[in-house]
Amino acid sequence: MEVFICEDDPQQKERMRTYIENYIMMEELDMKVALSTDDPNEILTYLSDNRVNGLYFLDVDLNHEKTGIVLGAEIRKYDPRGAIVFVTSHSELTYLTFLYKVEAMDYIIKDDFTNLQQRIVDCVKTAGERYLAHSEDSSSTRFQIKSGDKMISEDYKDILFFETSSKLHKIIMHTEKRQVEFYGKLKEVEGLDERFYRCHNSYVVNKDNIKSVDKKTREVHMINGETCFASSRYLKGLSKALQ
Repeated sequence: MEVFICEDDPQQKERMRTYIENYIMMEELDMKVALSTDDPNEILTYLSDNRVNGLYFLDVDLNHEKTGIVLGAEIRKYDPRGAIVFVTSHSELTYLTFLYKVEAMDYIIKDDFTNLQQRIVDCVKTAGERYLAHSEDSSSTRFQIKSGDKMISEDYKDILFFETSSKLHKIIMHTEKRQVEFYGKLKEVEGLDERFYRCHNSYVVNKDNIKSVDKKTREVHMINGETCFASSRYLKGLSKALQ
């Protein structure tokens, strides 16, 4: 899950980022602060370029042509299930969220410094729990594994390939955004979904994310530019599966 902060006060923005990152680190959550900015358009550009399950902390008054509430309404177009938290000094403006039909997880009054950190942490905790609960409900289309003390959850469609690690009994999952190493065997993942195909003793590939296959070099080129390999033993079957 990715976290976004849009706040025009530099000190407040940094304070919020610190609270969030410290909590993520202490609890070893599968989350990260993807963007912290004072420009609403930076967040919208990021969302237009990436598939996101997000948690958004938005200042209502951004000193920008877009208010935080307008930004929240536009975020909904890209991330309908995203968790939106408004951080504001203007509690009287919360009625605008109903006008713009922005469903908010919480409203935090930023001037209450003694309560600010706990409210932010509570939102991160709740959003993370809801995200994991949804992942479990969608477990038939998601890959879930424990890596260290983190529970990793990834949609099958976002997985590029799995490969054996140089470390004994470990394999590496490649997605467009990250690589995750965990204990396991390729034979355990190749049967999880019909999209996954064993193309080599060291690789299981997601057929839907293959850009091209070079039969001469037996290189399998993925949609993000990464390359894995197909052995002669599996190449014919892979070519047939792609047809």
